[in-house]
Amino acid sequence: MDFEWDDGKRRRILEQRALDFASADLFFDGRPAIHQSTPRGAEERWKTTAVIDQAYFTVVWTWRADTIRIISMRRAHEQEIRKHREAHGG
Repeated sequence: MDFEWDDGKRRRILEQRALDFASADLFFDGRPAIHQSTPRGAEERWKTTAVIDQAYFTVVWTWRADTIRIISMRRAHEQEIRKHREAHGG
């Protein structure tokens, strides 16, 4: 699976949230995750929530051909955590 992102945004998120887009592959490595459609205008976007290092995180992404383009990464919101727990326990 290939990933891409805007390097400026990656640096901002890394500075502001200490989260690195370069580790987005962890959301797609087979661990239990919740994938939800979250369209923005005409662009089909997705948010994926997973547990990484015993904490809940969400990545927002879209397909660009066969590549996953990372848009944002953050700590999961409470409703995302609840949906993950409902689906996978915990």
